[in-house]
Amino acid sequence: MRRGNLFVISGPSGAGKGTLVSRIMERVPDAWLSISVTTRDPREGEIDGVHYLFFDDARFDELAAQDGFLEWAQVHDHKYGTPAQLVREHLDAGCQVILEIDVQGAFQVRERVPEAHLVFIEPPSLEELERRLRSRGTEDEESIALRMSNAKLEMSRKMEYDIRFVNDNLDECTDELVSYIERTAETDEE
Repeated sequence: MRRGNLFVISGPSGAGKGTLVSRIMERVPDAWLSISVTTRDPREGEIDGVHYLFFDDARFDELAAQDGFLEWAQVHDHKYGTPAQLVREHLDAGCQVILEIDVQGAFQVRERVPEAHLVFIEPPSLEELERRLRSRGTEDEESIALRMSNAKLEMSRKMEYDIRFVNDNLDECTDELVSYIERTAETDEE
């Protein structure tokens, strides 16, 4: 059994983090994707315990007061957090734990778990990022402008991460990311 490692994957919206994480889950047998807690209501098709852990405000605040989150933040009218106990259990079981969280959350995790491996996924360019956001067809102009503004802020912190991958070719980026996880897990086994 390999020793568990914590990989925090961040990057701007549209960089391809979700697709890369899905591919990691298919290719790294002992990978486990952490599920966030949220206070928002489930969207159509979302299942409690699969997509998110849905808590009311009081339950969320109680867990936060007990220092039960590796990181948490309020986003608009709702709170989101990474439950520390679930992450610890999976690390102790030898899993390669994957967190797909924003830059702010990544550095909160780094404070709590200094040995975490911070991975930044970036688009080949801001122009390509905007093209990807527009091609989704789900964003209005205001939303695209906000996401682009956030992307510039997030990318300004990329050098603070342990490693960075440019997602300009999905297959190559997947191979590089999986190889990094596997090398890190092998190194930690010794």
